Amino acid sequence: MAGHTMRAAVLQGIGKITLEERPRPEPGPRDVLVRVASVGTCGSDVHYYEHGRIGDFVVEAPLVLGHEPSGTVAGAGSEAGRHRTGLRVSLEPGVPDFTCPHCRAGRYNLCPRMRFFGTPPIDGAFCEYVVVHEEFAHPVPDTLSDDAAALIEPLSVGVWACRKARVGPGTRVLVTGAGPVGLLCLQTALAFGATDVMITDVNPVRLGLARDLGASVTLDVREDRLADAAFGPDVLLECSGHPAVVGEAVRVVGRAGRVVLVGMGGDEIPLPLSHVQTREIEVTGTFRYANTWPAAIALAASGRVQLDPLVTGHYGLAEVEQALTAGARDPGLVKAVVRPGE
Repeated sequence: MAGHTMRAAVLQGIGKITLEERPRPEPGPRDVLVRVASVGTCGSDVHYYEHGRIGDFVVEAPLVLGHEPSGTVAGAGSEAGRHRTGLRVSLEPGVPDFTCPHCRAGRYNLCPRMRFFGTPPIDGAFCEYVVVHEEFAHPVPDTLSDDAAALIEPLSVGVWACRKARVGPGTRVLVTGAGPVGLLCLQTALAFGATDVMITDVNPVRLGLARDLGASVTLDVREDRLADAAFGPDVLLECSGHPAVVGEAVRVVGRAGRVVLVGMGGDEIPLPLSHVQTREIEVTGTFRYANTWPAAIALAASGRVQLDPLVTGHYGLAEVEQALTAGARDPGLVKAVVRPGE
């Protein structure tokens, strides 16, 4: 395929994306070439677009964003034999080095040499073709739409968070933040057996969707205080990323409870240490996911988790800027999806 080109939406600087013609990538020996069908937009994409950095990850050269892709296998490297051409796949966007101590222990999400789509300096999937190691291209059934196959990535965040929190039958769960990840944590917790799941937000549209997706209780924290809700959770899945929310939410977690910090917000958060210590509450962070794609695909394929209702807007490759700024214009937006073929 040498000499072939493709279109790519490229972040040139803060607030500036251009559509370029680029060489189509060539798969390495164990890679597959994937024609991209759908790519979900994420808050991290928006943050790079608006600020040019997230923590230590700084955009220093033109970068293709997008790390929630699905597509179809269009070619393969000389040693890749797992997938046939034409197979529909959901892509796990981070490929580790396979050799570090964390990889060998199964915690490959913590690999210090991870190459992750749309994270400087690695290009992402707001383009027509990508290459990825064949082990990270996961087949999906035809019952899943291209959009749903793309949203296996944020669903994996929910699966990883619920595993870290040890959610199981009988668990009472509080989810703070009803964005896409919060809504997926809600559904995953229910699929894992949680008996009651309460979710909080300031957006009535998203809270309405949460009720449709099975939330036991929804709370608009502009109108009601969490402390007055009389809901004692065993687990807090904190998805808002707002430091002020964390302290308030931790205070309602019961004895021997678990707190999983999923949302990325400020570098520091207020932690009610006395409450954590006297109730022996576990507090942990999460960073992406590991070994979650098979479970996430099964949850979506079974209907236990619904992904298509989260998609509230579609955009072509020439409209990536509109996709990334849609949330600022439309309070009803949940998840914008880019379709590079359009």
